[in-house]
Amino acid sequence: MKSTVKILALMVGLLAVSACSLPRGAALESEIIKEKGSATPTFQVVEVTRANMPAILQWPDAGWHGHYHWPKTSSGSDASVIRTGDRVDVTIWDSQENSLITNPGQRFTKIEGLEVDGGGSIFLPYVNKVGIRGLTASGARSRVQERLEAIIPSAQVQLSLQQGRNNAVDVVGGVGRPGAYPMPSRNYKVLNVIADAGGIPSNLRNPQVRLLRGSHTYEISADLLFENGSKNALLHPNDTVIVEEDDRNFTALGASGVEDLIYFPKDMVTALEAVSLMGGLADTRADPEGVLVLREYAAGAISPSGAGPQMQQVVFSFDLTSADGLFAARKFPINPGDTVLATESPVTNARTIFGLIGSVLGVGSQVGNAVN
Repeated sequence: MKSTVKILALMVGLLAVSACSLPRGAALESEIIKEKGSATPTFQVVEVTRANMPAILQWPDAGWHGHYHWPKTSSGSDASVIRTGDRVDVTIWDSQENSLITNPGQRFTKIEGLEVDGGGSIFLPYVNKVGIRGLTASGARSRVQERLEAIIPSAQVQLSLQQGRNNAVDVVGGVGRPGAYPMPSRNYKVLNVIADAGGIPSNLRNPQVRLLRGSHTYEISADLLFENGSKNALLHPNDTVIVEEDDRNFTALGASGVEDLIYFPKDMVTALEAVSLMGGLADTRADPEGVLVLREYAAGAISPSGAGPQMQQVVFSFDLTSADGLFAARKFPINPGDTVLATESPVTNARTIFGLIGSVLGVGSQVGNAVN
């Protein structure tokens, strides 16, 4: 019996010594923020509450600029404007006998595929070059007829336009039919070309629309573009429209249902929504008083005055057991590149230790019974 007691005492002692090194799936909150009380901390710890949320919302965003840069809508001409590279077909009617431009027995001649050259002109017999770039098809017809009047006073002109690449918009990816789309008029807008290209598939995650115009790049989410008419930007020739999934993401770690890279399913994700996207907190492991968001700011965002982050690395702490913490988490925006950590509950270690001791005591009882 005495030997059994000694064995039990030895095993309990060993469990007590090794308790601090028991295997865990996540860190404890105290382990992460223990540096908070240091005389020379290397990161900042902010306990997020409803009281300080308005001030935190004024801090600069990390991981992206925090807003969309997109041109507002405007109106253009309902007619097409001729540009270099376009082609025109010119039909000239002349009722006179012995006309300079028609064959005997014909009343008209058709000249097809005249390309607008780098100088903005087309070549016509007897009148040489005629500048038509920047004109509508109707304006170009009048210009050609005016030039012909000196040699063929009775001539009547018809002109049709075939737009070239310089009068088109490219749509790349994320639509039903990517390709180059000629502009039917100067009043062609981004929603028009997306519709012409077959629309955006419904299974695309939070689709983003980018507009490349020369050296400038504009971007907006499709949801915001669709819901706000003021964002239906007027297109310019040679614009490129790109539709792709939102690649912003945050990392989920710790005592949660999911440990993975999680992409933003919408434009803004709050801390509370992030916990949901992580599969929630593990019931038997997580510490709801210790949900942490780890964020790194650019050096230029540091604000020694206290109006923003005071260090580049900041740990935001949430207590989800209180209404105050829950309401704060509902307002706190997750930034791309953040790490959301569900810390381990300190009770988990105690449960593990007691469970192990209980198992040992059960074995000890069996040994004692065998001795007796």
